[in-house]
Amino acid sequence: MDIRVKRVYAKPEASDGLRVLVDRIWPRGLKKEAAGIDWWPREIAPSSGLRQWFGHEPSRWDEFRERYFRELESQGEMLAELREKAGKGPLTLVFGAREEEHNNAVALKEYLEERAR
Repeated sequence: MDIRVKRVYAKPEASDGLRVLVDRIWPRGLKKEAAGIDWWPREIAPSSGLRQWFGHEPSRWDEFRERYFRELESQGEMLAELREKAGKGPLTLVFGAREEEHNNAVALKEYLEERAR
C-alpha cells in the first residue's frame, strides 16, 4: 500500500493519487474545487469529543492514538473500502490541521499500515 499524508492546503498533485479528506469538518477557508478531494468519509475521522480533547497537544499524542484506534475498530466496512482503494494505487490522506506530525491522518496511516502486515 502506498499511503501518504498531506495537508489539504498544499496544492493537489497528480502523484497524490486518490485524495481522501480524513477530517470530520470541512477545512476553513478552502473551496471544494481547490481542495481536490476525491472522497470524504467522515466516519473515519475522530469523534468530535476526541478531537476536541486532543487539541493537537503533542503530550496527548499516545493516548489520542489509542483512543482513535479504538474508535476505528467500529468502522470495519469503511476501513476495508479504504484499504481496497489503497491497494489500487497511491492514496493520500488529507488533513486540515496545522500540526503536521501529530494529527489524525498520521495516526490513520499508522493504523492502516500496522494492520496490513
